[in-house]
Amino acid sequence: MGTFIAILVILGAFVVLLLMAVRIVPEYRRLIVFRMGRSVGAKGPGIVLLIPFLDRAVSADLREVYFDVPPQTCITADNASVSIDFLVYDKVIDPERSVLEVEDFNGAARGLAITTLRAVVGAMTLDDVLSKRDEINQILHQKLDDVTDRWGVRVMAVEIREVVPPRAIEEAMTRQMAAERNRRAMVTEADGQRESQIMVANGDREAIVLRADGQKQATVLQAEGEREARILRAQGLAEGLEEIERIGQTLGSQTMTLQYLQALGDLGATEATKFIIPSEFLSMAQSLTGHARQSMAESEATPPAAD
Repeated sequence: MGTFIAILVILGAFVVLLLMAVRIVPEYRRLIVFRMGRSVGAKGPGIVLLIPFLDRAVSADLREVYFDVPPQTCITADNASVSIDFLVYDKVIDPERSVLEVEDFNGAARGLAITTLRAVVGAMTLDDVLSKRDEINQILHQKLDDVTDRWGVRVMAVEIREVVPPRAIEEAMTRQMAAERNRRAMVTEADGQRESQIMVANGDREAIVLRADGQKQATVLQAEGEREARILRAQGLAEGLEEIERIGQTLGSQTMTLQYLQALGDLGATEATKFIIPSEFLSMAQSLTGHARQSMAESEATPPAAD
């Protein structure tokens, strides 16, 4: 009976020693092993064997984690108080230093984030704090990462969630936004009126240009029509003169004399007191005198008819 109890005690001690000696480390964790108080490095993942009573292991999580910084009241460069809360995302990149260099890197990073936030906001005006969140995020990210790097921790991102100015400032901002919207509405309306007036003026100008072009084309067409009519009249007159000349060449001197006499009679029938007699009338008169003498001679030579 005593032997059985001794075996059970030995088996129990062996199991306890086995549980103390064997650790199964997941992929996202590392064990920093301290042997008799001295660090022997990070172990894992997988099965890690420890020497019971001599080794002590501290676990470090390699996953990216975040912590929430509660709303902090900060004073801007223009003496305006503003409440800001934000999130900090960090990740352990050196598990051994994250255990050896800092006791609680999350708490240390939170305190550092708060002091850094107040320093950054204190150097900016309220308008910049409200409008330049990305710039504040980048500044906080850089400053925090410079400090936490010596802890083996890397700050992955800093994101401001909310910026709450004082109530009086919020009301002033609301009035300012309303005035800005009214100004934009007035500017938009003025731009619309200006563009409509410009469009009307352009339309009038194009109408005037089109009317001027129409009048010019009508004038050109009328001038071309008159020119063609004059050409046709000149051609008709030329053809008439050619015909008269052709006919005149076939007429005898007596016929021309009769035409001159008719023209002279027409001149005499007018009421004019001055007459312009062409020089051709002299030759015409000589011709008439000759014809008259010839007629008288023929009448004397012809004997009278018997009764």
